[in-house]
Amino acid sequence: MDPPQAFPYTDEEMAAAGLLGDDVSQPAQQAIATMRAHPELLKLPLFALQCIDEVAKRESLTSSVPTLSDWPGISVPIPTSTSQDSDTYAVSTYAVSEYEKTTYYNGITHGGDHPDLLYRSDLFTNPFPEPKGRYAHLPTKSVQGVHETPLNKVWDTVGPQIRNLVKDRKVRYSSIDPARFVTYGEDDAETLGPVVIWIAVYPGSTSPETAHEVSQNILTLLVKNGVDGAVVEWHEAVPSKLSGPSLMRVVPNTNPTAHLRRIFTPALNMPLATAQRKDSDAQGSLTLYFHEGKDKHGNPSDKVLGVSNCHVLRKTTDVDYEFRGSGAPKQYVRVNGLRRFQEGLDEIKAVISERGELAELLARDIAKFDAKETSDSEEAEDFREARENLLKQQETIAKLEDFYNEVKIHWCDIGLRNIGHLRYAKAISVDVEGGTLFTEDWAVFELD
Repeated sequence: MDPPQAFPYTDEEMAAAGLLGDDVSQPAQQAIATMRAHPELLKLPLFALQCIDEVAKRESLTSSVPTLSDWPGISVPIPTSTSQDSDTYAVSTYAVSEYEKTTYYNGITHGGDHPDLLYRSDLFTNPFPEPKGRYAHLPTKSVQGVHETPLNKVWDTVGPQIRNLVKDRKVRYSSIDPARFVTYGEDDAETLGPVVIWIAVYPGSTSPETAHEVSQNILTLLVKNGVDGAVVEWHEAVPSKLSGPSLMRVVPNTNPTAHLRRIFTPALNMPLATAQRKDSDAQGSLTLYFHEGKDKHGNPSDKVLGVSNCHVLRKTTDVDYEFRGSGAPKQYVRVNGLRRFQEGLDEIKAVISERGELAELLARDIAKFDAKETSDSEEAEDFREARENLLKQQETIAKLEDFYNEVKIHWCDIGLRNIGHLRYAKAISVDVEGGTLFTEDWAVFELD
């Protein structure tokens, strides 16, 4: 008979890891207690315990920061001088629940800072239920472009008309875009949603009633132009200018690092920054790649170029820039600025924390089952699967820790994250004479 297993860490190791004392978070304390009680079941590395503790403290700190509604004498939403919505303060028939507001766009941005949903035109026909149960799964989404749909054929016509419908109601909008969303359910099952007219408005400036009324006009316009089944979604957002080793390969979704490594791969939407704008930490993303084909002298060229925004890659955006060639100083383009790199590390820790807490919960459930004197076959099968799941979570945590260390070792030095240099940037301009008011904001860089 094997001797009973003991808790694997000494007090000195726990203290050095910051896991002793009253300031350890409750989730970390729970995981440590379960490891002490059932070391044969729960085997978490020190780093996983540190991740659980750090993420819990970060979330606690975020939730403790007062919102506008927490301050005396201030209510939310706050009307602006240009808002036409006297009904903002009333409970609206078209308002989404607080849960849906804060989680509907879960996953579409990095770091969990996705926008809040204000209104959607399919609110009553497409429910968004809150997950229930101990192992409830919160779906995530990603935003995609719109391709090969009836909207593509008429967007140049209906786009400006939609903008006018929004402007006629004095709505304080920051963007109007066509989009489609992919929803990822359990086991990463993907569902592609309908074409969406995605409207961003300033927080507190627009009521659900106004959004509903304008949306009905937009949907009528779309149907008249042969676009059926579209949805209009409104979200609250403040507009902002976003802005070494070989890039990592893209791996299947079955790899636990697939989602986490995307910012280090050559996939589209790769986060970009420049050495020139390091101090301001301006960041953006890659829009597309293309082959040069021929250089400016007509000679064959196998160079690969990337496209992003001028305001991302240039500090001075009101004059054209062109790289003059050999001998001219290069303006280097980097993958991941300081802020995005740190967010990437935090994302890895957050996933390790999530996996660690799930493993702790599974270990406690299995221990309770083992303590029972009798059980039926169905219950025994459930806990056999729970044991397999526990082993899987712990194996995944080990892989994620290895991945975290790889990123820290090979990608930490921002000077080694150069992937190319700026070739051409067009000065930002707005099409006033043409009447579209569209903004031209692009730049091209050459990949090294």
